[in-house]
Amino acid sequence: MGEISQRTIIDSVEALRTLDVELAREVMERDPVIDSYEMQIEKCATRLLALQQPLARDLRLITSSIKIAIDLERMSDLAANIAEITERIEGGHVKPLVDIPKMAEIAEDMVKNAIKAFDTSDVELAKAAAAEDDQVDKLFSDVWLELIGMMIEDPVIITNASHLLFVLRYLERIGDHASNICESVVYMVSGERVDLN
Repeated sequence: MGEISQRTIIDSVEALRTLDVELAREVMERDPVIDSYEMQIEKCATRLLALQQPLARDLRLITSSIKIAIDLERMSDLAANIAEITERIEGGHVKPLVDIPKMAEIAEDMVKNAIKAFDTSDVELAKAAAAEDDQVDKLFSDVWLELIGMMIEDPVIITNASHLLFVLRYLERIGDHASNICESVVYMVSGERVDLN
């Protein structure tokens, strides 16, 4: 599920960057697959809770798995939203897309490292991955202000620039969900609730 989510994030932004509607549709078709994984994880976790009555670390593993699956599913929804925007852009982008792909790359790296931290129970990797969210937030703020300024100067671009503002928000939220996964990893391993966001 984590691997598909990572690929979905990257592909959604690549579809947007190149205005590749076919790739955007492929991204949207992956969303039900990820939804299905989330439901399977929830079902397995519920069965384990009911039948095995796990304690301590096992219980934290199960509850963390449920939360992580929810975060991955939501990231997939956000990537599908980015793919949908690809279909709405008319006449090309209002500016070269450099920072948005960079945001996506950082967010995807966060997801990759968060999943690796989950697999290896590596608290330090989880904390390092969550710390990358500051870069995502900085790019969000910088590009947001740039786009607002461009819209003020040239109202003709408002529609397409508004689409990019939504993309910025979706990528910022993907970074937040990756941070949530990192928090779940720390809880799973140590039993400690931390705020890494």
